[in-house]
Amino acid sequence: MNREEFKNKCEERGLALTERQLEQYDEYASFLVEYNEKVNLTAIVEYEAILEKHFYDSLLLSFEKKIEGNFVDVGTGAGFPGVVLKIAYPSLKVILLEPLQKRCVFLNELIKRLGLLDIEVVNVRGEDYSLKKREAFDYVSARAVTNLNALIEVAGTMVKEGGYFIALRGSSGQEEIANANNAISQMGFAIEKTYEERLADGSLRIISFMKKIKETPKKYPRKYSIIKQRPL
Repeated sequence: MNREEFKNKCEERGLALTERQLEQYDEYASFLVEYNEKVNLTAIVEYEAILEKHFYDSLLLSFEKKIEGNFVDVGTGAGFPGVVLKIAYPSLKVILLEPLQKRCVFLNELIKRLGLLDIEVVNVRGEDYSLKKREAFDYVSARAVTNLNALIEVAGTMVKEGGYFIALRGSSGQEEIANANNAISQMGFAIEKTYEERLADGSLRIISFMKKIKETPKKYPRKYSIIKQRPL
């Protein structure tokens, strides 16, 4: 996916990017590749692949539902999807949770270079942050490969009633979501919408919006060691 294709694909989905936003994505890609030489951030380093598999992929969740208010990206890594969404939707307030300090250094420098406001990097694990920020955010998501049952318990606590946990999964996503039905219910969520998206190379993405319909019981989240041993 080249720059023009990226712009056109976004426009087809209702997202009209300005030249300044496209320049920010260009600078993001360039800095990602540069920094990746000293800190392992991604295995994808070709510009066109970054546009498709990191940037366009990160934006998929915003094409079917308007994302506004505040958004927490759990285990953001190199800023996917949090920073990508912030560039596209400047009014969105974004918190990037990242447990590795060296990635946080990259993220803070990236934010400075791109001139982004109302975006914060927090060097903490999701399970620790959820204890401090219970039922506080409109949207919480993650591209993490963690077991979905565990991810919902860790991240779902942060979502306020009426807000959403957004599950971003790969080709096995439908099965993972079906297997997480108990966790979804126990955490106070109901699936509002699940849909499939395909990238140009045929890769399948499963995106599920889970709405918090009631307060999460106070006993959750449990200690992470217990979550891993006995997922909901």
